[in-house]
Amino acid sequence: MLINAELLLQYQRCKRRPFLDIHGDKSQRDAPNEFLGKLQQDKIAHQMSALAQMTYHQPDYSYGNWESGEKATLELMQRGVEYIYKGVLSAPYSEEYTLLSRPDLLVKRPGKSRFGDWIYVPASIELGKRPKQEYQVVAAFHTQVLATVQDFTPETAWLILRSKDRNYPVDLFKWTPRMQQILEEFIQVLELPNPPEVFIARQKCNLCHWYSQCYAIAQSEKHLSLLPGVTPIRYTQLQALAITTLESLANTSPSALENLVGFDTEVAPKLVVQAQSTLEKRPLILPYPLPIKDITFTAPIELYFDIEAQPDLDLDYLLGVLVVDRLANTEQFYSFLADKPEDEELVWQQFLDLVWQYPEAPIYHFCVYEFDTVKRLAKLYGTPYSSVRPVLSRFVDVYEQLTQSVALPVESYALKAIARWLGFEWREKEASGAKCIYWYDQWLETGDRTLLEIIQSYNEDDCRATRRVKDWLVNFFQDEYDLRLA
Repeated sequence: MLINAELLLQYQRCKRRPFLDIHGDKSQRDAPNEFLGKLQQDKIAHQMSALAQMTYHQPDYSYGNWESGEKATLELMQRGVEYIYKGVLSAPYSEEYTLLSRPDLLVKRPGKSRFGDWIYVPASIELGKRPKQEYQVVAAFHTQVLATVQDFTPETAWLILRSKDRNYPVDLFKWTPRMQQILEEFIQVLELPNPPEVFIARQKCNLCHWYSQCYAIAQSEKHLSLLPGVTPIRYTQLQALAITTLESLANTSPSALENLVGFDTEVAPKLVVQAQSTLEKRPLILPYPLPIKDITFTAPIELYFDIEAQPDLDLDYLLGVLVVDRLANTEQFYSFLADKPEDEELVWQQFLDLVWQYPEAPIYHFCVYEFDTVKRLAKLYGTPYSSVRPVLSRFVDVYEQLTQSVALPVESYALKAIARWLGFEWREKEASGAKCIYWYDQWLETGDRTLLEIIQSYNEDDCRATRRVKDWLVNFFQDEYDLRLA
C-alpha cells in the first residue's frame, strides 16, 4: 500500500479522515466544496508565483502513473537540473507499505549523492503564513524518502510560505523523529478493523468531504464533541474519568475537573453548565457572569455592524450597518461596498460619515473582527485618532457579552447557530463567510453583479441576526433581573 504526504498531513488534522479516504465508501462523500476549490486554485497560484523566477523542470507523466513519474524524476536528478517541480519519489517502508513522495520542489545543492557532486533538498510551497507542525512533518517525510533515493540525508528542508519572510528552514533533527512517530501511529490506525472514533472539530471538519457522514454519527451518538468547549485534549481527560455522555458531564462536580489538563477553575464550571443547558434544552446563567449593569440595554438609536472581507487581498470590501431608530420606529440598512479593491478607502470613509451622524448610538457587532478592522483601516488610511477613538468606545461585542454570561443549548457559539436557535433564518440558505470570499473572487473575475447582491443580502442578514441575538440577551437578563427583585 502507498502512503503519501497528503495522507500524513490529513492524519495530523483528523485521525479518521485518511482511514476513510483509503477504506471508506467514496459514494458517501460530500459534493466538492466551492471554497475548497478556491483554496486549491490559490495554492497553485502561490506555487506559480514562487516558481516565477526559477527555471524548473517538471517530469512528464500522467497523474497516477507513479512508476513513470518516478523514472522521469530520477532522469532529471541524474542530469543535475537546478529545480524539479512535482517530482515523484518512492522508498520501501515495510513489506506492506511504500512511501510515495511528491515534493513541490526539489532544489539542487552542492554535496555528494549517488548522482554525482550534488544533492537535492525538498521544499514545500504552502498556502499558510506560519510554519505549522503539519507542514514541517510533511517536509521531514519528503526528506526521508529523498534520502533513500539519493543516498544522502539533507540537514534542512524548506517551506515557502505566504509571508514576508517566506523561506523557512525546517530543522530535520527535530522533526524527523516526530514524523516517524506519527507515521507509525498512522499505520496502526490503518490496520484497525473500524475507523477511529468521530470527533467534530468544526474549524477543521467543515471543509472535509466526510463531514456529513461524521456529523450524522456524532448526532446519533450525542457525542460530547458537539458540546461547545469540549476540545480533543479535554475530551481525552473526560474519557479517563469515564465521562462520555451529556448526562455524566452535567452531573459532574466542577471540582473534579479543575486540575485536569485543559481545565481550570473557570473552564470546569462553565463546561458543566454548558452540558446542563444542552441536556435541559434551555439557557442557563453561567457561574460568575458579567454583572447585570455591564450587560447592554436598549438604546434609542442602535447601529449593527458587520464586515465582509477577502483575506487573500487583505481587503475589507463591504462594511454593512443597520440603523435602528426605536423612537421613530424605523430601520435602514447601509451597504458600503467596494466594487474593486482600490475602493476600500472610499467605503471606509462612508462608514465613518454614517456612524458620526449618530454620535451617541452604540455600535453592536459579533466577535472582535469588526473592532480590530476599524483600528486597522484607521491606521492604513491615516484617519486621525480623535475621529476613531470615540467610535471604538461605542463598540459592543455581543458575542463577548453572551459567552461570558449565558450557556445556550447550541452546538456552536457562531452567529448562525445562535440566531437560528432563536428562529432567525438567512435568505441565502447556502451563504457563509467562506462562500462570500469565493463569490467576491468570482465577481472580480466575471463582473456578474448578482454575486455582489447575494453578498450584500447575506451581510444585511448578519447585521439583523446580530440584532436578534442582542435583543434576546437584553430581554433574558431583564427577565432574570425582575425575577431576582420579585
